Amino acid sequence: MNTMTPPPPFTCTYTPNVAELLIQLNCSLAITTYQAGKLIFLSPDGQNAMRQLPRDFDKAMGLALRDNRMALATKNEVTVFGNAPGLAASYATKPNFYDAFYVPRATYYTGAVDIHDMDWDNEGRLWAVNTAFSCLATIDNNFSFTPQWRPPFIAQLEAGDQCHLNGMAMVNGKPKYVSLFAQTNTPKGWRPGVETSGLIMDIETNNVVAANLPMPHSPRWLDGQLFCLLSATGQLVKIDLSTGKYDVVASLKGFVRGMAKQGDYLFIGLSKLRKNASTFRDLAITKDAIYCGVEIIHLPTGANVGHIRYQQTVEEIYDVQILPNTFRPGILNHTTQTHRQALHTPDATYWAQATGE
Repeated sequence: MNTMTPPPPFTCTYTPNVAELLIQLNCSLAITTYQAGKLIFLSPDGQNAMRQLPRDFDKAMGLALRDNRMALATKNEVTVFGNAPGLAASYATKPNFYDAFYVPRATYYTGAVDIHDMDWDNEGRLWAVNTAFSCLATIDNNFSFTPQWRPPFIAQLEAGDQCHLNGMAMVNGKPKYVSLFAQTNTPKGWRPGVETSGLIMDIETNNVVAANLPMPHSPRWLDGQLFCLLSATGQLVKIDLSTGKYDVVASLKGFVRGMAKQGDYLFIGLSKLRKNASTFRDLAITKDAIYCGVEIIHLPTGANVGHIRYQQTVEEIYDVQILPNTFRPGILNHTTQTHRQALHTPDATYWAQATGE
């Protein structure tokens, strides 16, 4: 009996133009997957091939990038990394290879609060969507989190994921729009009718700017307009703030979540669906959600111009971000002691000698 050998872990396919496009855009991609517990860097390897670097992080979700900093939300904490490319030259495992090199600088122990989207504001504060407590919060070394805003229909701050607040769009360097699944104030109260009860809110006015949306995620303010992903229908949409209506820019075959822009192109996360999950099994998109990867959309035309698709290991994606001016990004996680030897000052970098404990 002949049996097919499964592909190696993290095997992915991609359209021939992806590497060339990333070179043209002068960037690499960073994606998170809580299902596989990974942060993955995807980079061009010449004009025709791709390379990837997966690193273990428990339930990796929201990812923020600003200047030389990167913040990653995981199951119980948020870790902030600094980019220290000087360390790459003498990195023993692969010297003189990486052109960016992220090393852990601080870990905030938030507890299991299910952080989704994150970003820094213009004052340097790290904002996070705290889904468990239905609020926007800032993350620092004073508390597990500091609540900054919650929807007016959320009566009090408590764990329970009452409305599945998930996405955050920054405008002029501060949070402005959020996505959520329903105007409900009971634990998991958003589940019934999840295909039609989603909304986008303006946190400055507390107004609903769009309603009756099918599982909105990843709101983004791009070129003076508000875009978001409708996960239950696999659509990228542009929202008219004056009417609350939306235009479909592109339709994708899968559960869409995670979006970043570079040049005229959007990179959108595509996830498979767990058909036995009660939240997803009745969605119209379920039968089409058979791929996981990144879809590339040319924003001016809405054309799908390429993709990266995983054949093994990765079945869902939460966040997608751009690593600009980078073709060979590296990162150290906490699973080995190597990060403790990586020393970085304002003026220099050093590798400390390993010592026994």
